[in-house]
Amino acid sequence: MNLYSTTLLTLSIALSVSFSYAQQGTVTINKSSELDALLLIKKEMSVSNNDSDRYKIQIYSGDRAGADDAIKHFKVFYPNWNVIDLYDPNNYKVWVGDFRNRLEVDRALIKIKEEFRDAFRLKPKNKEKK
Repeated sequence: MNLYSTTLLTLSIALSVSFSYAQQGTVTINKSSELDALLLIKKEMSVSNNDSDRYKIQIYSGDRAGADDAIKHFKVFYPNWNVIDLYDPNNYKVWVGDFRNRLEVDRALIKIKEEFRDAFRLKPKNKEKK
């Protein structure tokens, strides 16, 4: 009797385990059309160059020809980064990136300094008069 009950118990456990893994699941994702519009607005706000709370990295300061060379050289290594060519009286500056916080800009600066040793972090001041 003991052998019969042990065999029956083992068989019932084996069958219940085999059926428990036979479950199929489906996932349905319902996405609002407003979500796409909000994500697009957020993306446009994130890449705005008028935001004075963003950090930049200056890779060059000097004459126009040098600024053009710096931009071409930078785009070889970082083709997806935004580059700003800025004329300050008697000087051309090349700024790259648009970083939200100091940690992001410092991480990028470490990589950029491998090619541009004179690069440094800056946070542009808002030029608008209040």
